Amino acid sequence: MTAWELTRHAGELGQARLAAHASVPRWALDDAFETPCWGVTRTADELSVLCAWEALPGTVTAVGPFVAFSVDGPLEHSLVGVLAGLLEPLAAAGISILAQSTFDTDWVLVPSARADDAVAVWQQAGHAITLEEHA
Repeated sequence: MTAWELTRHAGELGQARLAAHASVPRWALDDAFETPCWGVTRTADELSVLCAWEALPGTVTAVGPFVAFSVDGPLEHSLVGVLAGLLEPLAAAGISILAQSTFDTDWVLVPSARADDAVAVWQQAGHAITLEEHA
């Protein structure tokens, strides 16, 4: 198994589910550059928005809060099993996740209440976790 280095990011994220035909709402855009990871995904069935937890209005269907961990990268696109190697020990520990991928790397979002547990599980599995450094 490959040992990965991950960064634990500050702040909390949430994911909202909106109607498939909805426009990206202003509340989702306001803090987009202040969060470690932000994204919008549209399918035929929904529009999902990943944004700062505190930006989510109480009127939308949402899950969270999550703490974001990124695999230190960029990663080669030919790599196989990155997420599998990270998620297997979390699954064995009963820790749910939300996965996100960008061009450069993979992100694992863990419920905030289980973030410290995830760090311990990953360290036990040989992965290294560092805290995000702020300028």
